[in-house]
Amino acid sequence: MANLTITGILEKMTGKDKDYRYMATSDLLNELNKEGFKLDADLEMKLSNIVLQQLDDAAGDVSGLAVKCLAPLVKKVRDQQVVEMANKLCDKLLNGKDQHRDIASIALKTIIAEVPSSSVAQSVLISISPQLMKGITGPGMSAEIKCECLDILCDVLHKYGNLMASDHELLLGALLPQLSSNQASVRKKTVSCVASLASSLSDDLLAKATVEVVRLLKNKGTKPEMTRTNIQMIGALSRAVGYRFGPHLGDTVPVLINYCTSASENDEELREYSFQALESFLLRCPRDIFSYCDEIHHLTLEYLSYDPNFTDNMEEDTDDDNHEEEEDDESANEYTDDEDISWKVRRSAAKCLAALIVSRPEMLSKLYEEACPKLIDRFKEREENVKMDVFNTFIELLRQTGNVTKGQIDINETSPRWLLKQEVPKIVRSITRQLREKSIKTKVGAFSVLKELVVVLPDCLADHIGSLIPGIEKALCDKSATSNLKIEALVFTRRVLASHSPSVFHPHIKALSSPVLSAVGERYYKVTAEALRVCGELVRVIRPNIEGYGFDFKPYVHPIYNAIMSRLTNQDQDQEVKECAISCMGLVVYTFGDNLKAELPACLPVLVDRMGNEITRLTAVKAFSVIATSPLKIDLSCVLEHVVGELTAFLRKANRALRQATLGTLNSMIVAYGDKIGSTAYEVIIAELSTLISDSDLHMTALALELCCTLMADRRSIPNVGLTVRNKVLPQALTLVRSSLLQGQALLALRSFFAGLVYSANTSFDALLDSLLSTAKPTPQSGGVAKQALFSIAQCVAVLCLAAGDQKCSSTVKMLTDILKDDSSANSAKQHLALLCLGEIGRRKDLSSHAHIENIVIESFQSPFEEIKSAASYALGNIAVGNLSKYLPFILDQIDNQQKKQYLLLHSLKEVIVRQSVDKAEFQDSSVEKILNLLFNHCESEEEGVRNVVAECLGKISLIEPAKLVPALKERTMSPAAFTRATVVIAVKYSIVERPEKIDEIIYPEISSFLMLIKDHDRHVRRAAVLALSTAAHNKPNLIKALLPELLPLLYDQTVVKKELIRTVDLGPFKHIVDDGLELRKAAFECVDTLLDSCLDQVNPSSFIVPYLRSGLDDHYDVKMPCHLILSKLADKCPSAVLAVLDSLVDPLQKTINFRPKQDAVKQEVDRNEDMIRSALRAIASLNCISGGDCNLKFKNLMSEIAKSPTLWEKYCSIRNE
Repeated sequence: MANLTITGILEKMTGKDKDYRYMATSDLLNELNKEGFKLDADLEMKLSNIVLQQLDDAAGDVSGLAVKCLAPLVKKVRDQQVVEMANKLCDKLLNGKDQHRDIASIALKTIIAEVPSSSVAQSVLISISPQLMKGITGPGMSAEIKCECLDILCDVLHKYGNLMASDHELLLGALLPQLSSNQASVRKKTVSCVASLASSLSDDLLAKATVEVVRLLKNKGTKPEMTRTNIQMIGALSRAVGYRFGPHLGDTVPVLINYCTSASENDEELREYSFQALESFLLRCPRDIFSYCDEIHHLTLEYLSYDPNFTDNMEEDTDDDNHEEEEDDESANEYTDDEDISWKVRRSAAKCLAALIVSRPEMLSKLYEEACPKLIDRFKEREENVKMDVFNTFIELLRQTGNVTKGQIDINETSPRWLLKQEVPKIVRSITRQLREKSIKTKVGAFSVLKELVVVLPDCLADHIGSLIPGIEKALCDKSATSNLKIEALVFTRRVLASHSPSVFHPHIKALSSPVLSAVGERYYKVTAEALRVCGELVRVIRPNIEGYGFDFKPYVHPIYNAIMSRLTNQDQDQEVKECAISCMGLVVYTFGDNLKAELPACLPVLVDRMGNEITRLTAVKAFSVIATSPLKIDLSCVLEHVVGELTAFLRKANRALRQATLGTLNSMIVAYGDKIGSTAYEVIIAELSTLISDSDLHMTALALELCCTLMADRRSIPNVGLTVRNKVLPQALTLVRSSLLQGQALLALRSFFAGLVYSANTSFDALLDSLLSTAKPTPQSGGVAKQALFSIAQCVAVLCLAAGDQKCSSTVKMLTDILKDDSSANSAKQHLALLCLGEIGRRKDLSSHAHIENIVIESFQSPFEEIKSAASYALGNIAVGNLSKYLPFILDQIDNQQKKQYLLLHSLKEVIVRQSVDKAEFQDSSVEKILNLLFNHCESEEEGVRNVVAECLGKISLIEPAKLVPALKERTMSPAAFTRATVVIAVKYSIVERPEKIDEIIYPEISSFLMLIKDHDRHVRRAAVLALSTAAHNKPNLIKALLPELLPLLYDQTVVKKELIRTVDLGPFKHIVDDGLELRKAAFECVDTLLDSCLDQVNPSSFIVPYLRSGLDDHYDVKMPCHLILSKLADKCPSAVLAVLDSLVDPLQKTINFRPKQDAVKQEVDRNEDMIRSALRAIASLNCISGGDCNLKFKNLMSEIAKSPTLWEKYCSIRNE
């Protein structure tokens, strides 16, 4: 049937009437696009011929439709037919009439784009390549034909370059001579064509092409336009092949730099192309360009202000007072000359400088000294497009400063932040001049710079607010201002208000408030929303100290209130505006409530109304939380009952964020207005919140328990509330305490809950203690209790006993010691819990009044159960914390005398030392000496467990007595015993903690002697040094910054697989290969990962990615995981370095995602492989976010392979949406 239809259509297509032909071709297109369309051989041939014939149709719209028919047709006919069609079109292109050439070219491109499979593509290429080559190189071919053939060949190479490997040399030989063609259009097309070919060329042919282009460049007699083409060719090659161009930089960079400096004055394009090529090198070959960076840096700075036709007489540092006359002179400065294209050189120099900033974080300090003043000076650029690029380059400099100095507090005189701070006055002077310009685009750019500046240096504008206010005013009030400019100005204002001290703004509030309030009334919702956010900050600034007096805020209260109220009551506006108005009103009531007593009865009901609306209720709940915490004790009596009722109902809602906010708000409400809320309301709240307590959402649980404690602490409501809590919440709390997930805030809240419950009426201490202890008993449903849960129960018991008073506490301790004395092995779980409880109570209270308690605990060291032994050592250490003078000598004495119990006793000692170091307590000198002698004697212990405990003890004591310990540890780095060296380095690792400590300045000069053990011949010592470096990089990067140039090459060396550390163990029936270096490699990669966060400016990513990261991606499972993380981080922070070597990273990633475990693999191996694949896909997703990654052929193929595999694609999508 289909064939009959087609026959009918074909007859009409050949008719004389143009409209008939058009309609018939349109029908054909619809038929071809149908799913089940099939043709027989005869019809296929006939159809193909007619469609090709239609291409020459005199009516343009008919031939246009015929081209569209080719796309589906190519997929529906046989391969031979496709080849024949391509041949005919080639013939038309080369020998046909001029007017048919364009359409033949478009048709051929369509066929190439739509070819269904690579086998068909192969046949088509074999057939058309020689003809295209003939069109390009044949004698007597016109420039138009050459251009069309080059254009088509470019498409072919881009898509199927790999399939034509055998012809590559031939193609290159044909294309390179075309670079010397006299026609500019041919040269331009050839550049694109060679670039498309380059991405699939072998290294030898790429070298051949580059050598040829460089030879042409060095040829002195070449015409300038040829030179320009050759420079463009070099840039295009570099962009096409990325890091593979690296080896040729030695030949090309000096030539380009030479052309930049020696080109004649009117050859601006030559300079522009040279800079574009250099920019490409910086971004794509960061490792090989390293030695030329300084030269390029100076060159870009020289040409950033290159403007031979214009002399700028304007004094740089004119004072700001004369800006009135400046505005009149503005037209005089607007020199224009259509012939002048020197701006292109300035723009390309700015972009090249930006590439240098992005790709070379280690040059930041130098860039600040040389490039920063120059960029600030160029803000006055007269060509607007170039000015935007100067702004963008400066923003890149600021961003890189933020990246590199993240988390650094101290500012020394060489740090980029300090250098930036010195430039702030100049930046502000230059930017304020830009804010007075007429151009909107310029002002938007200027605010972008200021915005980024405030992000990097939050308090740097304190002295300059006055000079920036007129610019903000003008941007917000000017009639010509666009909404884009207003938004930029408002975002900047908000950031400045948030990051500076309020008093800085007080002289300028009047000037600031009126334009902001008028912006609140704007029609465009984004401007309004941003203006409301600014109002929120403004409110805080106007009255920073609610109790104290200072700035007179009263004149501003009503204007701000009225502006926000008009937005709050307006129903028909964008959700973003509604939410901002609610939040802002909450802040206004919180801050100015005492001056708005008359207005509150009108305003609060509106907020309550917003709580009833599903879209705005979350924001309204948060606003009431803010109001409730106001020190002004706002009178909410008119809405209180309603609000509490609504909030209680919200606890049942499915929306998690709403429940969380509600719990917080109720807590604030009860603290502030508890006396006005009835106890019946309390009971309802308790019943609702009891359902939220579970280990499936610990954050919610913590909030619910905190609210419960607040309710119990309210004295007036004791009897009923205590009862409801006991019936509703206590059972949930007892279930929660058994959870192995319980930790952090939720555990703290649970402890407070039990302490609060003791004080609550109707709750007997003994019943509570019993129920708590009985939770530790194994149940038939869930079996025994997890070890972590026993610790939680013990902490709750300790808190309970302390809250109940000394008498109850003593009786509990006696009961617990009785459990220990009864040594039948049946009640091991009971003993375990009893020991933990004694430890927790002993840590909080001196137990020396209980005779021989230490001996009773130490008896448990004999237990056959490991967990009881470790609980006993924990208990002994914690009891000692309660009374050091009595129990510490006892522990030390036991360590000396009890060889067999040494490990457990050392653990007890560790508990004591760690607690003391956290609480900043001191030891007596005699005990320190004793402890040290004892620890140093155990440094060489054969047992790794003992060595680790010793190292932790030494590290934590050095926080208490750094002056004694650092020299003692340093001395032992020279010890002949490897275990001793490793132990002292690990001790240093434990002494580097996040909070500032007195050890910091003592260890700073000495740390290199510990970290340099990364060169040690023993692998245990090397691993210890890597771990210490990693901890230092995480907690105190400034300790190690200066050592990194020396340490990094040594660290990178630890990531390499060392053959001498791999051994084969003969297990009889089979051999097992053991890699002793695996742990060291894993630690080294994890250390690099940490360094990328804290010391990015020191790590030269391009020298690390290849070869070290690349080999890590091909290593063992444990090493691959951290490598994937590093790759994701680098893709985000140093995309150019990754892009430069993307080709070489694809293979190991591809291998990982395609790996399949053996058929008989155990479940654990299968799961590990799944994790591995997900981890690799996560890295691939990060790589896919780099702009420019899609130009890489290998990576493109990898992405299409993932897209074709349903399982991989599903995983990839879920990872991308995380």
